[in-house]
Amino acid sequence: MSRNYKFHNKSGLYFVSFATVYWLDVFTRQIYFDVLVESINYCREKKGMELFAYCFMPSHLHLIFRSNIDDPNGLLRDFKSFTAKKIIEAIETNPQESRKEYLLWFFERAAKKKTNGSKHQFWQHHNKPIELWTEAVIKQKIDYLHNNPVESGLVTNPTHWKYSSARNFQDDHTVLEIDSVGFLG
Repeated sequence: MSRNYKFHNKSGLYFVSFATVYWLDVFTRQIYFDVLVESINYCREKKGMELFAYCFMPSHLHLIFRSNIDDPNGLLRDFKSFTAKKIIEAIETNPQESRKEYLLWFFERAAKKKTNGSKHQFWQHHNKPIELWTEAVIKQKIDYLHNNPVESGLVTNPTHWKYSSARNFQDDHTVLEIDSVGFLG
């Protein structure tokens, strides 16, 4: 992994993006989004996550966060591991999931390419953490992640995407609470 994509400052503010294997559009059902929301809430309450911005897309996530226990790598590792298990379980047991065999086949295929012995791989392994140093860069990354659903053609206004902190910035905290980024909050 490139030096540019590592958590060098353990207490730093980071922008991360990570995707499902093969960029599969898994997040198309409420039950799968619920796993992400519950996991973020747990990480905020129990794992020291400070969440400043987010966007959950059909195949990937963007987060701006900090670990207040100086372990951003461990935090994301645990988040990805837990959500992978819970979402795969939800897919396996969801009677309305018409893509069950298709999705599980891809998760199994991805796992066979790795040597860790697991049956399924849900997330791609990289997170591409980028430390955010300046107000201008923080604003640029927030604008990028809030506009991701617009650029993808899913909505015409960032606040129309339910799983985005663009709504929080308009005082709508119905999906997730976020922490204030001083000059932005």
